Amino acid sequence: MKERRESRETHLRSILKGLSWRVVATGTTIIIAYVITGDTSIALEIGAIEVFAKLLFFYLHERIWQFLPRGTIREIESKVIHDHKDKPRRTTRRQK
Repeated sequence: MKERRESRETHLRSILKGLSWRVVATGTTIIIAYVITGDTSIALEIGAIEVFAKLLFFYLHERIWQFLPRGTIREIESKVIHDHKDKPRRTTRRQK
């Protein structure tokens, strides 16, 4: 019987997935820019800018999330679900 593989991703796999996604995403941006402008050099410039801009914004996004204490989302979700269950349901005409 085959051993069951661990379901966690390795760091290398995560890096390769991130790089492959960046190629796909930047390629898409370049194609869209070319379709809009009809100019290859402008499309490539936009793609080059996009790579660095997205890296910067992703980093900033991650840092902003660091201000949110871990578990906060679960607490909010739990409160919303709890409050929803406690509210009396309105009766509709069909239920009367």
